[in-house]
Amino acid sequence: MDSLVRRAAYELARSKHAIALTGAGMSTESGIPDFRGPQGIWTTDKKAEAEAYRRYQLFRDDARAYWEEMLGLRGTYRAFYEEIRKAEPNPGHYALADLEALGVLKCLITQNIDGLHRKAGNRRVLEYHGSVDALRCISCGARIARSQVCLEELPPLCRCGAALKYDVVHFGEPIPPDVMTASEEEALRCDLMFVCGTSAVVYPFAGLPGIARSGARASLLGLSVISRRPGVTIIEVNADPTPLTREGVSDYLIRGKTGEILPGIVEEAKRACSALAAENDPLLRDKAGEEHRRQG
Repeated sequence: MDSLVRRAAYELARSKHAIALTGAGMSTESGIPDFRGPQGIWTTDKKAEAEAYRRYQLFRDDARAYWEEMLGLRGTYRAFYEEIRKAEPNPGHYALADLEALGVLKCLITQNIDGLHRKAGNRRVLEYHGSVDALRCISCGARIARSQVCLEELPPLCRCGAALKYDVVHFGEPIPPDVMTASEEEALRCDLMFVCGTSAVVYPFAGLPGIARSGARASLLGLSVISRRPGVTIIEVNADPTPLTREGVSDYLIRGKTGEILPGIVEEAKRACSALAAENDPLLRDKAGEEHRRQG
């Protein structure tokens, strides 16, 4: 484990454009329940799962009924979303924010709708499945902070006149084109991808590592990786192996909780960045040599 952590830190320090993909495993460590785990929301409540599958069509058919359901007049999602908003980042979130502050992590793409990466301090965040903190117009694509929208009259309307929905992407709803395009471009550009806390089974998000590996957007459709783009490293930090592990899309898996592993990688990455800076800077290299001789 320690050798893999050091390897990941060194490869991060040497990367030119590192990005991270995160999933529900990051959020569960902040007390947010997942959906399909042993005690997941839909595992324990099949009625809630059935409602989730019809929610986007409900919005298309009757936007007012959608909002009545989401606000709790005919359902329980208001309380659920309010609990998500109360959650706080965990050490894994702060570790990824530290990597961005260090200048190593260039972009973070998350499946999570809780906004915890932004709370932790990440600035370059693509919320692939949307956010509970925003509303979105599926007509013009505008996003508006939830706090800036009055929900006394339903449905709330966009400036273009169309009904707004939660920014959260529901079943059967297309991924917003701006987020999908930006995510693909990041996957094609990166030379290192961290995959943290995701089972890598929900598409099209799960196809992003395949895009990074092959350099082809076709991988987004779940097609097998038929070629390997040189100079790309894909590292998993997950509790268990995933299809990425088994199919050889990732280079290696560091197994465990993200909140425990990521902070250690950050500390090692800081040391690796300092060492690499010393190698590339004659003055720093000479000072490091003097310090080494003095300690020796």
